[in-house]
Amino acid sequence: MVLDSLGNALRNALRKIGGASHVDEALIKDVVRDIQRALLQADVNVQLALTLSKAVERRALGDKPPAGMSPREHVIHVIYEELVKILGKPRDLPIKPEIGKLANYIHKRGLTVGMVAADVHRPAAYDQLKQLGEQLGLPVFGLPGEKRAGFVVRKGLEHFADTQIVIVDSAGRHALDDDLIAEIKALAKLVNPDETILVLDASTGQQAGPEAKAFHEAAGVTAVIVTKLDGTAKGGGALSAVAETGAPIVFLGTGEHLEDLEKFEPPRFISRLLGMGDLESILEKAQEAIDEKEAEELTKQMLSGKRDLHVFEKQLGMLGKMGSLDKLMGAFPGMAGRVKDEDLATTQVRLKKFKVILTSMTDEEKTDPKLIKSSRVVRIARGSGTHPREVKELLKHFNMSRKAVKGLAGNRKMRKQLMKQLGAAGMDMKD
Repeated sequence: MVLDSLGNALRNALRKIGGASHVDEALIKDVVRDIQRALLQADVNVQLALTLSKAVERRALGDKPPAGMSPREHVIHVIYEELVKILGKPRDLPIKPEIGKLANYIHKRGLTVGMVAADVHRPAAYDQLKQLGEQLGLPVFGLPGEKRAGFVVRKGLEHFADTQIVIVDSAGRHALDDDLIAEIKALAKLVNPDETILVLDASTGQQAGPEAKAFHEAAGVTAVIVTKLDGTAKGGGALSAVAETGAPIVFLGTGEHLEDLEKFEPPRFISRLLGMGDLESILEKAQEAIDEKEAEELTKQMLSGKRDLHVFEKQLGMLGKMGSLDKLMGAFPGMAGRVKDEDLATTQVRLKKFKVILTSMTDEEKTDPKLIKSSRVVRIARGSGTHPREVKELLKHFNMSRKAVKGLAGNRKMRKQLMKQLGAAGMDMKD
């Protein structure tokens, strides 16, 4: 989960509210101190943390709960709203919308993309960007050995004259010296970009504020991308840097893969951080990762009683496309921080083994799992490089899930509702 330590600390503060016999001034002050401490430990700017905690205390003590909202719910809602407020309003890049991920994001939306390697200072910068381009099947322009960034950019823009989106990857580092500032100003004037995006490393900490301010003064930042929020970085400094520029955070980098770029929306982000979940993001991930027709057909097969290892294999494949389990669990209400990281890691490994085991089965065995007796179990284990007990574990898991789906399929009312949602209300609904 993004910003685990901050999320855990904030959720503990909310639990203190939920577990109290009543809400009074002493409890609110205690919770506010917890929130303030959590923000400071996450490297959020001191002044920003003080401003937010004072706002929470003032509203929690001074505002009356709206009709139908209990005092506990009111305090929690105030905390949620004030945390959202410091992160600003969500904003879409007007598809003039960490560089390889951004190019991948735009390319998936049907636009032609070219990347210009304008970092002429960092060794191997061009080679790294070129490798990313090759992975994505996207062109990269650069002039290895050339030390004039402006010259590289000018030639790059000429090269990509007929390309819809051109991303110029300029130099950057934690400490912006005078030479780099001058170079960024010159490039901004030369390119005259539709968007000037600041990419901040979540581990930057308190330095993120001054860095963001200097970059903004040099080039006029219009958007921010915060990367490496999947690791142990505190991240609060990078997130609060948005206050230094007035530019909104538009994306979060949440992993090592090129697909790990998440659109940033403050209400949904804070909702996840507080353990309230983000089911909308799960649906979006599913829509991006899973073919709609394939998912519809798979659901029809399950509800019509067709439940074999072929279907099970497809389910595992779809789940894998939606990302790691820890990210998915964090998006379910009440689940963030409830399941231990080691348990999630164990389950992730088990599911990967299941996929490998399934590749060692014949079509006949997948169609009729009852055929898989002791001798076949040994053969499948040997072919997949696993232990026979792991093959038996897969079969046990499959049988349990099949019984659960069978119960769902037997519920005629729920079954009709699901089929209606799939646009298949007219199909045969015989029991």
